[in-house]
Order: sequence, then structure tokens, then C-alpha cells
Amino acid sequence: MKPFDPDQRNLVRSPLDNENILSGQFWGELRVFLAVAKAKSFNRAAEILNTSHPTVSRQVRRLQDLMGSQLFVPTQNGVKLTPKGQALAQALTALDHSLFALTNDLRAENKEAEGIVRVSITDGLNTFFVAPAVSTFAAEHPRIQLHLKSPANVVSLRDNQTDMMIGFSPIEAADISMQKLGYLHFIPIVAKSYIQQHGIPTRSNLSQHFFLQSEYYSAKTGLWSDWNRAVDQGQVAHFCDNSMAYGMLVKAGLGIGLLGSYTILEPNAVPLELDVKVSVPLYALVLTERLNARPVRLVFDWLCEMFGPANPWFSPKLRLDPPQSRFDVGIKLLFNL
Repeated sequence: MKPFDPDQRNLVRSPLDNENILSGQFWGELRVFLAVAKAKSFNRAAEILNTSHPTVSRQVRRLQDLMGSQLFVPTQNGVKLTPKGQALAQALTALDHSLFALTNDLRAENKEAEGIVRVSITDGLNTFFVAPAVSTFAAEHPRIQLHLKSPANVVSLRDNQTDMMIGFSPIEAADISMQKLGYLHFIPIVAKSYIQQHGIPTRSNLSQHFFLQSEYYSAKTGLWSDWNRAVDQGQVAHFCDNSMAYGMLVKAGLGIGLLGSYTILEPNAVPLELDVKVSVPLYALVLTERLNARPVRLVFDWLCEMFGPANPWFSPKLRLDPPQSRFDVGIKLLFNL
């Protein structure tokens, strides 16, 4: 029998019979502790909580005294969790996520779907596809609020503290549901202004050209090997790890960049034949328990359609002349096509 079952016999005491909240003496301290654990700094946690460094320090000390355990150790850059602190942080994070899901689910019990749905998605996919389509989605489901976040970790759903994620790697976990989508195709692209100044890059003259590189692309995973071989033949003009800023550097004519194939709709963009084509599979990942909430299911299905193989830009085979579709609305708005 569950602890809060109303049919429970009186001789079996329920937790509700206790007038005290057992952890109530330090709920406030737990919130401060979690902020420090996430920020890895007392100062940054104080800024997040809109309080002072002494107040944060005092509440963390009180929590450590109440628990009889050290939760943090100082480092040169801030603080680091002890093993017991790590265990507490993980438990609190799970609790925070469960409470958020519960409150959303309670709101979603209305006939009309309602609630906040948190989505981790890269800046590029968000800017070109999701954000422009939100108005249509919102017209159909006006009581669903989307919280679109850049992923803190592109391979871990839970690290992003969201309900779902459009990611590049499958995740095999009992509490996560996964659906394979289409493919994100990357090709070398250069601006017309770059060609006017430096000539058109070809496989035989790369030593004369400039590239725009990213730490993400330079990772030794093998996925980006063709691109990195081309980069090694030329000169790196600049590095950039923000996908939107990276695209703007390419557009400004500062070098050859590796961009999503859909950017060829930009009138200033010229695709290059350098034997470099990278196709990355896309996956929709969602916390299984959250799929029971209607708002989460609606958003999940919407994203799966948007990034699935039915969208010509994400079909298994790279096409530089895909047929027009309703998914192009964001690209056309951005490029004024």
C-alpha cells in the first residue's frame, strides 16, 4: 500500500500524520547548495540567487553542520563537490526534475494541453527551423510554453535539465525514450565576397586559402576527418565555437566554413566541392516518464516530424537542390527569399 493511500488503516501511520516536514529545517539551504553545485562558485551562486556571498557561505556551512559532512572543497577556480556532495547534488537534481514534471502534469490535466516543455537544441537548428515554426505551433496549442535551450552537453539529456533534446548520439537508458530522425548534412561553404578577394577554393589550391575552424569540428572522433584534412592544407583564419557566430564569420567572407547544407539558400553562399561531406544522424531523446504528459508528447511528435526524413534537408541522402517544403519557412525568413 502506498504511504498516502486514503484507504490505509489507522494503525499504520502515514507520513501525513506527522505535522512536521522532516527536511523542512534546511530546505532553503538545499536550494542554495544546489545553486553552488551547478555554478561551482559561491560568487556565481550568489548572483544567480540574487543574494550575497556571505549569505551563501553561511547557509552552506549550516547545511554541512546539520548533515555532519563536508560537501565542497575549495579549488583555484571555485569549489568542487566531495563524493557526499556529489551524491546529494544528484539526488536534489532528480527531485527538482520530478517536482517540475509533477507541476507541469497537474496543469496538463485540463482538456486543453497546458504547461512548459523544455527542449535542448543547437542554436543553428533552433534558429533556422524551430523558432520560425513556433508561431504555427502556438496557434494550435496556445497554452503550451516552449523553453528552448542551447544544450550544455550534446550527448547527455539529463545534464541539460530539459524534457527532451535533439541530439547527435543515441542514448541507451531505461528512463529515456529515443527516436531516430534524419541526418544533418555539413558541407564546405564560402561567401561570394571571399571568392572575389581570394578566388574560388578547389582541391588543388587549398594551401592558398583560409578556413574557419571550431573546437567541435577539430575533436579527434573521426567524424570530421575529411574536413580537418582540408583545413590542414590551408590556414586557419579564426576559431569560433558558437554555431550562429561561426555562420556569420563565413557570411562576412573571412574564410571557408563547414555549415549545414540548408545554408546554401543564402544568396551569398557558395558550396564547394572539396571531397568533404559530413552526415550526422539526428535523434530525438525524451525522458520516458514525461511522455505521459500531453504537452510533452505534442512537442516531441512535432519535433520528430520537423527533423525526420520527410524534411528534404534531413533526408538520408545529401541533396543540394531539395524540393521546397513547409519546413523552409525559417530559412526563407532569415535569407529574405
